[in-house]
Amino acid sequence: MLPQPKPILTFDDWLATERAAIEERSEYIDGEVFAMTGAREQHNLIVTNLIGELHPQMKGRPCRIYANDMKVRIRTANAGTYPDLVALCGEHEFLDERRDLLLNPSLIVEVLSNSTEAYDRGGKFAIYRRIPSLTEYLLVSQYRVAVELFSRGADDRWTLSEFTALDATVTLASVGCTLTLAEIYDKVDLEPV
Repeated sequence: MLPQPKPILTFDDWLATERAAIEERSEYIDGEVFAMTGAREQHNLIVTNLIGELHPQMKGRPCRIYANDMKVRIRTANAGTYPDLVALCGEHEFLDERRDLLLNPSLIVEVLSNSTEAYDRGGKFAIYRRIPSLTEYLLVSQYRVAVELFSRGADDRWTLSEFTALDATVTLASVGCTLTLAEIYDKVDLEPV
């Protein structure tokens, strides 16, 4: 039996479908669409805790943070994704007047799960690195106290900083904020992998 060709969608076709969807979400990577699954309690608590820490630090400054439903367009990779959190300081750029697809994040945060960890570290990070405005990529484990910050240097090289102690502090230069792991993991019941 001959393999069946995969249907290829354009980005605009995917975006129209995504905007019409009520409950389902998917990500678009160069013609392919990938369904997204729902998040567990740990994941939601971590995202909520991150917003709770970042938002007050951004007040009175030209900074914005968006959670879960803000899409990011990566033109150079022909992709559209839903990061767990996305933030920037300064002028924000959207694809169109709908303002639901951000073009210029400076910080992207992904909360890792068993089903997404390999992709978030590998293929997705490779796509995110193609966003010219992105200077920091934060990965947060939902199963153990572990936060990884990838930072883009002036030479376009990425460096990794790892944090595994609850009293550790993570400085996010891209948005002028700091996070403590104790606050990130507040009320989160960590489970073994």
